[in-house]
Amino acid sequence: MVKMITKDVLIGELLRMDPSIAAILMASGMHCVGCPSAQMESLEEAAMVHMMDCDQLVDRINEYLATKEEA
Repeated sequence: MVKMITKDVLIGELLRMDPSIAAILMASGMHCVGCPSAQMESLEEAAMVHMMDCDQLVDRINEYLATKEEA
């Protein structure tokens, strides 16, 4: 069972969980996922810096994880 992520998860933790999530973040406009300082930011902090809706991003990532688990 894949754990549901929240906006409090760190970017680095998220990418260690599933490196493919980088593509979702980048497609959403968050191109700094490889930056060392981004690794210690929460998804909420990173979304705020990039003026993104964090709830939508969390939903998109959780949908991806749920779909991956079903496969």
